[in-house]
Amino acid sequence: MNVCIIPARGGSKRIPRKNIKYFVGKPIIAYSIEAAIKSKCFDKIIVSTDDEEIASVAKNYGASVPFIRPDNLSDDYSKDTDVIKHAIKFIEENHSIKYVCLLYPTAPFVSHHMIIKSLHQLKDSKSSFCFTVCNFSYPIQRALRLTADSRVEMINSEFRNYRSQDMEEAYHDAGQLYWGKVNAFKEDQMRFSKVSSPFFIPRYLAHDIDTLEDWINAEAMYKVLKQRKLLT
Repeated sequence: MNVCIIPARGGSKRIPRKNIKYFVGKPIIAYSIEAAIKSKCFDKIIVSTDDEEIASVAKNYGASVPFIRPDNLSDDYSKDTDVIKHAIKFIEENHSIKYVCLLYPTAPFVSHHMIIKSLHQLKDSKSSFCFTVCNFSYPIQRALRLTADSRVEMINSEFRNYRSQDMEEAYHDAGQLYWGKVNAFKEDQMRFSKVSSPFFIPRYLAHDIDTLEDWINAEAMYKVLKQRKLLT
């Protein structure tokens, strides 16, 4: 069976109640749940949470909450890999799992098409993982750091005189979804390695929502993309 696991703890600090905060008209976690349901890729869609209110919202939008996550997996230092392994262990008491999709609760730009296509890519590529990536908008080789006396310097000064078109393009994790073989999650295989296949998405779909400024930017972009019919 295929399982979608959405980790959504209740203790968000920078944006209080972030996982159920309203985003363009509904709780932000609803977008992930609805995309998962619409994809028809999953036998189970599970929200792993320590919070009763989040559990209630998740159930209202069609997800299952078969357990309340223990406190030792719900603090600021809990790792997604441990949360996913906990959910897998619970499910495997009664079911055999083949593929798992870790889907973040604050990913309103994820579509059912993205879920479907990335699963096909995982299978076709014979990889352990397939996850969303996008390219940096600016050459990372020209990155700057602040010095102790509040000046700037290049992190890689050897690229000072390079043209941007001559630099290797760099990519980053887009923070949307992570398909993987169940054993790859259980064995803690390194996602950012050659065992993974990158699923490319455009930068306008990649939003890491950690601060209120991030939230405002993401809502504005979502409205524009909806208006232009670039979101499905």
